[in-house]
Formats: sequence, structure tokens, C-alpha cells
Amino acid sequence: MKPPIIIGRMRKLMRHSLQALALLIVALISALTAMRLAIHGREVSVPDLHGKTPAEARPLADRAGLAIAVERSYYSATVTEGKVLSQVPAPGAVVRRGWEVRLALSLGPQRVTIPQLIGSSERAASLTLAQRGIEVEAVARTSLPGSTANEVVAQDPSANSTNVSSPKVSFLVGQGDPSAAFVMPNFTGQVLGTVTNTLHDAGFSVGRVAMAASPPSQEAGPAPAEESAPGPLIPATPSAASIIVSQEPSAGTKVVAGSAVNFVVK
Repeated sequence: MKPPIIIGRMRKLMRHSLQALALLIVALISALTAMRLAIHGREVSVPDLHGKTPAEARPLADRAGLAIAVERSYYSATVTEGKVLSQVPAPGAVVRRGWEVRLALSLGPQRVTIPQLIGSSERAASLTLAQRGIEVEAVARTSLPGSTANEVVAQDPSANSTNVSSPKVSFLVGQGDPSAAFVMPNFTGQVLGTVTNTLHDAGFSVGRVAMAASPPSQEAGPAPAEESAPGPLIPATPSAASIIVSQEPSAGTKVVAGSAVNFVVK
């Protein structure tokens, strides 16, 4: 059995431990409460800025510790020009102080007529929009069968639209027919006149035609190694019956429709 003195000391030690633990719990609760109050103290409710001018909206935002920024403008038949049409975050949202409220202003009812741009060149379309005070929002380009290069083939909004949200137009510019690739056949040994007709029928053309140099005379002896390459082409007028000895592009080369083919004939 333990002596009464030891029991008393143990009880006293336990009592002090419990008091210290209680004080620690109170301190933690106080710290958490203070932290929560500090956090919520930096949060504010976003005011309703709809229908106000930027000058009227700024003091309301300042009092809430918020900033404002006008980002866009849209047509509206219900909100007066120059007043707030929409805002982000929405009214009543809880945000931290210093948050930026983004505003969109009303341009009033639509006052511009969207012109017809399809069929115009890209430059002409841009000038037409600039003259009417309409911005070019985006320009895309693509190759389309049957289209003319640098011609507007589509637009958004369409001409004479009445439900336009903002004075901006995007349009699509055609880049002409996509080029089709062909493999060049071998015309060596064929008659120039026949090959010319074949090329024209396939949508190609005959470019430069030159006469090949005549082979050196046997009396002159063999040519030196460094002069073994074919001699210069002879400036002469080939006939339709001339035989093709070389071509450019060479056989097997990929070419696009409409390309010209050059020949050396004899």
C-alpha cells in the first residue's frame, strides 16, 4: 500500500496536468476562433452593379473593398447605353477584399447594319467593316473546291442580322482549290507534238523546249573526262516531230496541276 504522502503528490500532479491540458484546449479554441474571424473579416459580399454607370459603380465597389474593370460591351434593347449589363462575380457572391469585379457595358440597341462581305476580297471586307465602325473579330483561311483565292466565302454574323450581340464580325477567306499532286510520267523517247497534246488535256503546259547538242565527231577523238558532260543546248526551233531526250521535272516527281514541263529534244 502506497504511503499517503505519495498518493497526495500524485493527485496534485494529475490536477496540475489536467489544468494545463484545459488551458491548452482553451488556447487552441481561441486561436481557431481568431483565425476564423480574421478570414471572414477579409470576405465581403459583391454589390449589385447592374444598371449603373462605371462612375456610379466604383464607389460601391470601393466601399466593399473591391476593384472593378470594364471588359466588354454588348448591344442591349433593355439596358441604357453606358450602363452595366452584366457582372462577374454575380451580386451577393462572397469574395475576398481586393477582388476584381469584371463588368460588361451596354451599347444600347443595335445601330449598325452588318454588311454583305461574301464575294469581297479580304482587304475590301476589312475596309468595309472599318468604315462602319465594326471590328474584325477573327479571320480564318482555308482551301475550298471552287473558291477564288483571297475571297470571303463565309461570315458571322450574316449580312443584315438584327440580333447581333456586339459590333464584331468574323469571316472565312478561301485560298482557292486545294492543289492536287500528280506523279510526272516518263516522256523520254516520245514525239513532242503528241506529248504536248497529252499535257494540255491533263491541265499542264509545255515550258521551255531546247534542242540537244549533236554528239562530237569521231575524228576529233574522245573528249577528256572533265568534258564528258553533254554540251550546251543548241538554240533552234524544235518541230512537233522532235523526239524528247530529257525532261524537267523528271519522271516520278510529284507536281501540282498546271505546272509547266520543260523538254530537251533532238
